[in-house]
Amino acid sequence: MEIVKVIFLFLSFALFIGAVSSFDFTDKDLATDESLWNLYERWISNTSVTRAPDEKQKRFNVFKYNVNHINRVNQMNKPYKLKLNDFADMTNHEFRAGFDSKILHFRMLKGERRPTPFVHGKTTNPPPSIDWRTNGAVTPIKNQGRCGSCWAFSTIVGVEGINKIKTNNLVSLSEQELVDCESDNQGCNGGLTENAYEFIKETGGVTTEQVYPYFGRDERCDLSKRNAPVVKIDGFENVPANDEGALFKAVANQPVSIAIDASGLNFQFYHRGVFDGPCGTDLNHGVAIVGYGTQDGKDYWIVRNSWGVGWGEQGYVKMQRGVNVPEGLCGLAMDASYPVKESSVNPQSVFKDEF
Repeated sequence: MEIVKVIFLFLSFALFIGAVSSFDFTDKDLATDESLWNLYERWISNTSVTRAPDEKQKRFNVFKYNVNHINRVNQMNKPYKLKLNDFADMTNHEFRAGFDSKILHFRMLKGERRPTPFVHGKTTNPPPSIDWRTNGAVTPIKNQGRCGSCWAFSTIVGVEGINKIKTNNLVSLSEQELVDCESDNQGCNGGLTENAYEFIKETGGVTTEQVYPYFGRDERCDLSKRNAPVVKIDGFENVPANDEGALFKAVANQPVSIAIDASGLNFQFYHRGVFDGPCGTDLNHGVAIVGYGTQDGKDYWIVRNSWGVGWGEQGYVKMQRGVNVPEGLCGLAMDASYPVKESSVNPQSVFKDEF
């Protein structure tokens, strides 16, 4: 079956290295343009956003539209809520394409999906819920900033998770190493998780975030840091496409890298609850599923994002599970994969759990 593979660029140009802030408002703030302007001023002072004086009026009009949209959606009978954050005076087009009006160009790779085994297909009686965070297999939320490196963050979640499961050590690993050194991908201009998994396998592992810290920009590969791997994997496997049942079995065993369409206005301002759309299936963002559960009768996936702790539920989004389309909500079942680690052996097995 021919599919379209996307090198994830990430809706990233709008993001900041600092934590994204969320911000409350009341009906009084929406009453007049004057009260909305005061809200806008307070929002600016409470975020990392800076605006030149001659740009503020234009930005205020966008802010006003977004505030009213958030308020309108929150009045609806939806299983999730929105909130103002650091994207509040960006149009959705700017959020998708970059606040500097760059147009995102996705490099599409057409052809057969790389065939792999799927050992988790043999899983029987998966638990009704699981959270790899409470099982100690997920590091604290990170922020990719203005770099289109979501593919690296998605990959590293998978490797950190399987390493914890196999060795009982949770170690924060280096996304920057993948950005700088994985030549089959395009660094801050996008990449594929399967290329990154293959790179880690073929080069003998990946080093720690402490050794090779994240800068959020393309740098020359630092071989002195690159030559200090601490976690290795034996490869990766693809989850059968468009099959949430197969994805369920995979996540029951370990965190899984996925791709989604994260371009919607409601996703831009997601705050809490079970997100059920609207969204498309134009895969443009790499994230990771780190569990699943049920809330108020709605089944959900626990999805780890890389936009800092101020976005969503402390950096996470609950996305509806078991929707009536095979590709899953926002295409989350279209392109999932996970790393394979057959033993607890690592290049350097002396490090201890950091968390």
